[in-house]
Amino acid sequence: MPRVMVSDRIVTVFGGSGFIGRHVIRALADRGWRVRNACRRPDLAQHLQPLGSVGQVVSVQANVRNEASVRAACAGADAVINLVAIMHESGRQTFDDIHVAGARRIAEAASAAGAQSFVHMSALGANAESASKYARSKAAGEQAVLKAFPDAVVLRPSVVFGPEDEFFNRFASLARFTPALPLIGGGHTRFQPIFAGDVAEAVAVSLAGKALKGGTYELGGPEIKTLREVFEYILKVTGRKRLLLPLPFFAASFKAGFLELLPNPILTKDQVVLLKSDNVVSGVAAKEGRVLENLGVRPTAIETVVPSYLYRYRKAGQFTDLTPAV
Repeated sequence: MPRVMVSDRIVTVFGGSGFIGRHVIRALADRGWRVRNACRRPDLAQHLQPLGSVGQVVSVQANVRNEASVRAACAGADAVINLVAIMHESGRQTFDDIHVAGARRIAEAASAAGAQSFVHMSALGANAESASKYARSKAAGEQAVLKAFPDAVVLRPSVVFGPEDEFFNRFASLARFTPALPLIGGGHTRFQPIFAGDVAEAVAVSLAGKALKGGTYELGGPEIKTLREVFEYILKVTGRKRLLLPLPFFAASFKAGFLELLPNPILTKDQVVLLKSDNVVSGVAAKEGRVLENLGVRPTAIETVVPSYLYRYRKAGQFTDLTPAV
């Protein structure tokens, strides 16, 4: 691989240690950015350093609930990216604190630091009128960011997949121990899974000026799959046979009430509410040119990536023979 010329441009990435973050940092490093990863535990982010040249990727301590640390992390940055998000609330980690107040704090600090660009990661389904607290907080976070940094680019990805994802991996793992997979709401909810590397490319090209300033982009992959189709695909790739049992929303919500008491619940009542709505790119966004392809990124198909990491859920791993008997 040819050596990348590292420029003097600094980009601060909040949440760079996470699943999507490592892909974003790689994409930025490949384009010559000096990357400052702002996270709560820099000592646990050393795995990010090899993504760039020596000294190109540096982690600093910052907590989105602490204004002083956020401002220090943004100081001198030419661009700032916010990837911080949670899927469920726990203790002081609430949707309002992270998705709204935290996002506002980062955007205000970026503006005060004189950053030229800001990219905010939201989610498809962000809606101020939604019955889901998660979706409402995402919408409120977008508004807070655009108020503090009007030229910010907001990206709304559908379900993101990749080797460390919490979507395909979670259900594939569940299929190893249970005789059936629950089709919440009948399994009719539609998703448009997008590869983490494509989301990272969208972030990088947004900083390069290919996105409309102040614009909101909806990001989805090349295929739309229902929850049932996702389960069927996972079982096919992992070589397992499991029952797919329809579970009404009210029953799923009742069950989630107990599951969310666990430290890392596989399902919460708020997530059941989210499953009542499709998670796909809207026709309006496509018509207005606010989708992945308009950023010059060609979406990656599920089949080209997912099997490369779901094989570990097969009975004999990569040695499992999935060839149909003749």
